[in-house]
Amino acid sequence: MLDKRDYTLIIDKSSNMSTQERVGGKNRWSIMQESTFALASKCEELDPDGITVYTFSGQFKRYDRVTANKVQQIFQENQPSGRIDLAAPLQDAIARYFQNKATGQTKSNGETIIVIINGEPSDRKAILRVIFEASQRMERDEELAISFIQVGDDLNAKQFLQALDDHMQNAGAKFDLVDTLTVDDLKNLTMTEVLLNAIVD
Repeated sequence: MLDKRDYTLIIDKSSNMSTQERVGGKNRWSIMQESTFALASKCEELDPDGITVYTFSGQFKRYDRVTANKVQQIFQENQPSGRIDLAAPLQDAIARYFQNKATGQTKSNGETIIVIINGEPSDRKAILRVIFEASQRMERDEELAISFIQVGDDLNAKQFLQALDDHMQNAGAKFDLVDTLTVDDLKNLTMTEVLLNAIVD
């Protein structure tokens, strides 16, 4: 289920990612670099032609065919600043998936999008619409999966992500395509389990 699948990472680089954590004194941006490298390494193992990586705050930037050893370079090129506008990069990633699907360029098992996010997005309604519309275009439950990994302990962000995970189908979404984790959950899971959770929720 994990191979023959494309992988996309969408990384929050908003100003909140510069927050210093009490343990170790590192900021969240530095801490996430380690987890992102581990995720990218596993995704590259499963998707050898490279993964797609987005960084976003008020605007987003896309990197195509990224291998794990380029992750450090991406973190060096980007520094935390700005607000959390997630809808645009998420929409771009999903639109690319369906464009590729229409032209027969997707992998047979579909795609997993992993969103690493720190706080509450500023465009919640737009995100709901993007995910809802994506679910309506899907033909099977496993073809598109979105996994949110929350960094930090923002309660509003946690509640919003939990609602995406638990209530989208009740609101009319065709499939439950969202899974949520925290960065602390990653300590108790293998990268394979993280990726499987995204698909089998």
